[in-house]
Amino acid sequence: MSSETTSHSPDRSRKPRVAVVFGGRSSEHAISVVTAGAVLRAIDRTKYDVLPIGITTDGRWALTADDPERMAITDRSLPSVEGLAQSLDGTVVLPVDPADREVVYTEPGAMPKALGEVDVVFPVLHGPYGEDGTLQGMLELAGIPYVGAGVLASAVGQDKEYMKRVFTSFGLPVGPYEVVRPREWQADPAAARKKIVDFAGEHGWPVFIKPARAGSSMGITKVDDVTGLDEAIAEAQRHDPKIIVESLLSGREIECGVLEFEDGPRASLPAEIPPVTAHDFYDFEAKYIDSAAGIVPALLSEEQTARIQELAVQAFEATSCEGLVRADFFLTEDGEFVINEINTMPGFTPISMYPRMWQESGVGYQELVDRLVQAALRRSTGLR
Repeated sequence: MSSETTSHSPDRSRKPRVAVVFGGRSSEHAISVVTAGAVLRAIDRTKYDVLPIGITTDGRWALTADDPERMAITDRSLPSVEGLAQSLDGTVVLPVDPADREVVYTEPGAMPKALGEVDVVFPVLHGPYGEDGTLQGMLELAGIPYVGAGVLASAVGQDKEYMKRVFTSFGLPVGPYEVVRPREWQADPAAARKKIVDFAGEHGWPVFIKPARAGSSMGITKVDDVTGLDEAIAEAQRHDPKIIVESLLSGREIECGVLEFEDGPRASLPAEIPPVTAHDFYDFEAKYIDSAAGIVPALLSEEQTARIQELAVQAFEATSCEGLVRADFFLTEDGEFVINEINTMPGFTPISMYPRMWQESGVGYQELVDRLVQAALRRSTGLR
């Protein structure tokens, strides 16, 4: 075995211990908490020991209650790690030595408390500082296996610009887009704004103004003409100084899940996101508050279903993903699929499309969680 690869077998005298890490510093903090609640509710406690670890909005690692009921959206109120933490003064510390997987909890004025070894981390974080390769890099250094994509795939999957560049290099079809970087705003704001106006002039209004590295439809605005542009830019930049501009693709929104099996990745039956009449597009409110229902399976022909499944697996492989991916497409009016983006850690809330697609494909929620944990336990950390 390469000296740059770490393999650590769980102690067979006990159940594998899974640390479910959630929350985080991104604007998707609350959705991560909701996702963690669903995972904690579903994970097989006869098969695994579970250690919930929350990351507060300011980045503190906290020991939290193992209480999925308090992790749901209630009366439009979003949960937080701060509301679940046993103490906001205490800190959970992961090991930095690949030969030691002992997790320690410390509080001011108290002796450190050993929480036991962790065999695998299930990081249900969304957005920057968790889904973007930062946490994955830390876990690689610690030699702890984890669910989902590695450092490179996580980073590519978080950055919509480089995601599209990778797709294009592998021959996957993408729609028109433009990127405006922070330096462009700093050097010449008028020229940066003109870049967006020129894009809209070439491809037509409306356009979507998005943070380049955010998810859960955070910070996205559909802009019908130049009068709404400045407000949309400001909203996107609240989440990310780099923004991406996409043209409107007329067609149907189709999603497909990819899951890593023992013999490699497989695609689920696809789902369709129907037009959302109460919202301008499938935004955060539609996804998580008003619970817009997707159609599972999507009403596609056998040939169309096979084609989108093929493209979803190709996207998974092109970005070197592991574990799971939700791939989002448009089925255009001329019958072609265009890939919009992938999510390397899609939502696992009770209404999330990824588990619903796999449920329809014959993999129930508890089995889905188990397969993800088992896939992580099969992998070594380091180069692979």
